[in-house]
Amino acid sequence: MNALLQWLDKRLSFSQRHGNFLERKIPDGLNYSYCLGGIAFTFFIFLVISGLLLSLYYIPHERAAYQSIVTINEEMILGRIVRGIHKWSASLFIIFTILHSLRVFITRSYLPPRDLNWMTGALTMIFSMASGFTGYLLPWDQKAFWATEVGTSIFKTIPFIGEDIVILIRGGQDISGTTLTRFYAIHVLYLPLIIGLLLWGHFHMVKRLGIAKRL
Repeated sequence: MNALLQWLDKRLSFSQRHGNFLERKIPDGLNYSYCLGGIAFTFFIFLVISGLLLSLYYIPHERAAYQSIVTINEEMILGRIVRGIHKWSASLFIIFTILHSLRVFITRSYLPPRDLNWMTGALTMIFSMASGFTGYLLPWDQKAFWATEVGTSIFKTIPFIGEDIVILIRGGQDISGTTLTRFYAIHVLYLPLIIGLLLWGHFHMVKRLGIAKRL
């Protein structure tokens, strides 16, 4: 247990006092590729704000979900723009997260003591893709329905537990209103909370350890 705490303290530095939040140790020789993570975080903020606005009008019910999307597009003030910002921010958040991960991998910034930071970043990328997948069903149209049908059916290929995983994800054998409600809850509650906590840990370690020097 003591060894584990020492390993975590070396990466999180939770035993040290916090300095100014805006202060950063910036090594020489950095370029704009080191801004990719910050750009991804900016799109995450856009996602949260636009998602909160859309949640005021969206109805996660199988008989009302599609019509609520129509209402957002046609009747809500700037609704089409807000929905477009949410849609594009989701795609760009994932893209820039991947690009940031590639930059970290190429520059070998994942090496100790930043290995835990790499893990939180990798988990953030996985959960952001899960967020995109769950959000894809919410318009509740034919395209979203069949894309989710195909996407969730992939889990059936897992030996022994594949069928059980599909039932857990869908809330039953088939995609239904239960699936929509489940995806909505995961998309707007659980995944944003998980991603937010991972990003907090990620930025905490960047603050403590500083930015890795360029190779």
